[in-house]
Amino acid sequence: MAELLIRGATRLVTMNPERDEIAGGDLLIREGIIAAIGEGLATTGEVIDATGCVVTPGLVNTHHHLYQTLTRAVPGGQDALLFGWLKTLYPIWARFGPEEMRVSALTGLAELALSGCTLTSDHLYLYPNGARLDDTIGAAAEIGLRFHPTRGAMSIGESKGGLPPDALVEDEAAILKDMERVVDAFHDPAEGAMVRVGLAPCSPFSVSRDLMRETALLARDKGVMLHTHLAENDEDVAFSLAHFGCRPGQYAEDLGWTGPDVWHAHCVKLDTAEIGLFARTRTGVAHCPCSNCRLGSGIAPLRAMRDKGVPVGLGVDGSASNDAGSLIGEARQAMLLQRVALGANAMSAREALEIATLGGAAVLGRPDCGSLALGKRADIAIWDISDIGAAGAWDPVAALLLCGPRHVRDLFVEGRPVVRGGQLTTLDLPRLIEDQTRIARRLMA
Repeated sequence: MAELLIRGATRLVTMNPERDEIAGGDLLIREGIIAAIGEGLATTGEVIDATGCVVTPGLVNTHHHLYQTLTRAVPGGQDALLFGWLKTLYPIWARFGPEEMRVSALTGLAELALSGCTLTSDHLYLYPNGARLDDTIGAAAEIGLRFHPTRGAMSIGESKGGLPPDALVEDEAAILKDMERVVDAFHDPAEGAMVRVGLAPCSPFSVSRDLMRETALLARDKGVMLHTHLAENDEDVAFSLAHFGCRPGQYAEDLGWTGPDVWHAHCVKLDTAEIGLFARTRTGVAHCPCSNCRLGSGIAPLRAMRDKGVPVGLGVDGSASNDAGSLIGEARQAMLLQRVALGANAMSAREALEIATLGGAAVLGRPDCGSLALGKRADIAIWDISDIGAAGAWDPVAALLLCGPRHVRDLFVEGRPVVRGGQLTTLDLPRLIEDQTRIARRLMA
């Protein structure tokens, strides 16, 4: 791989321990790794002019359901709380198969890339009609994003007191067997890995305690991370109290679901004791502010979690509950909600950007990503601030969240271009949109 030099950025945001921001900064990439940072750097390779641009680490998405990109703005679920929303959508998702999984994943990943994301997780917990986790892993390879898919699962259907229909649940022995298969087939523990696999039973209301315990044992035997939904709204907490006799945090701790190899999505309703538990155990949280607003779940205690030392990243969540997949938009929303709850000085634009980059990388166990420093992976977003969105902005870094832009000009993953000049380089986006629209209309019919 030839050298690549990004030259003359209006501001280069490093997210290094000193949080240095370099005016007129240059960044040299060699073999997918950041080789030099400074001013006046030279190369024999390609030079990218970053005049009028802010350069940041690629954003990191810690929670998504890529398959849901095919079910945005579905009538009947637009104004429902979590459980009612799920009841509306389960029958539609039951008609999915491998094509739906692949195309919806491609669409969701393309949207993430254009919003500055270089590394994303995904939580796929239903596998109807022959669909497999392999379908989304293949899609991520096509797009070129760094990928952390999780093999999710549901095992308790309506007939046994669960929420999902029986047609969408799986036998627990079969779940564990396939979890082992996908880890052995795809997980790469090496630094700079493009694919790592996690294990992710869907939620306390769709799997048994036994499956939660067995999954934790399997994950630690294989050296992979654990992920699930937790404490998303009042219904979620009430279910835990009624069925398990404890709050969600206690449920997680009892089953081995705390620690630096675990991250939970949402956590809107964590109380003070649960925040303390997560801080002590270094249990991560995927904060999904837009989805939490869309479903009326509430405002997560992000400020309290950060102040106590809980590792927190951002998640766009599924595009049936957001309904967008913009990670830079998620960072803005996170900042604004903390200000609504706690005052205008509760969270700065720079802190929200830190959560979207360094925070997400830490949650996913990726110290090789999330910052621009020597030896780190060359996952880089270039934002043009010379356009209308940031016209007149005095602070170019804060402008990314306070006014614009909403899409990257250029995006590199492992030093390879995924977006150039605002256009995806790795696939035909108009053709993908045609495929997505065709399949969505088929589902509507």
